[in-house]
Amino acid sequence: MPVPGVCPGMSTITEVEFPASEFALRDTLAAVPGLELDVLRVAAHGEDRVLPHMWARADSFDALDDALREDSSVDGFDVLDDLGEERLYRMNWVGQIRVIVHVLLEEDATVLDAHGEDDHWRFRILFPDRDALSATYDFAREAGLSFDVRNIYELDQTRHGFFGLTEEQHETLLMALDAGYYEVPRKATADDLADGLDISHQAVSERLRRGHGSLVKNALAIGTDEPDE
Repeated sequence: MPVPGVCPGMSTITEVEFPASEFALRDTLAAVPGLELDVLRVAAHGEDRVLPHMWARADSFDALDDALREDSSVDGFDVLDDLGEERLYRMNWVGQIRVIVHVLLEEDATVLDAHGEDDHWRFRILFPDRDALSATYDFAREAGLSFDVRNIYELDQTRHGFFGLTEEQHETLLMALDAGYYEVPRKATADDLADGLDISHQAVSERLRRGHGSLVKNALAIGTDEPDE
């Protein structure tokens, strides 16, 4: 079934959301209140095993480790780094991973990052084309699994779509950088940018604000739910 809003033959970055009840670490998320997980990278090792690296934030890491040992979707884990308030884990996921295995092995897509907390997971996935996204959507539906497409960013000849920026936001941010808007002290003001772009001061401020928000959201905070422009 085609997913609306995507041009054929064009790579797309797609944000999708799964209920925690349908995905790996379901028991761990339920057992450890306030747990937040940020996946840095994930690779499939065959059809029955996925190896993610992720940062975890929890009130009690002892409780988290105990929950991981009891979680049927986890076959072992290692703590790679401990920063006090968060830890870097390497895990073996062996259960409730059908959609991600399909994404990685069947569609040759790439998981850019993911965020899990409370009752949901959100993934940001780079699909090679529209057909791969549509095939994954169909696969999930046929398997009785949720695949809620929240945002789609098409990649054109530039890279601004990679971080969810519109063409106008991308243009404004680059002009601000080149003009010295971000330097201390500033070499250019919002009025200078407005004159260069032949738009209003308010329009420049709006582009900068939304552009900064998209950069932070898509580079640092995949779990946020703010709407895009």
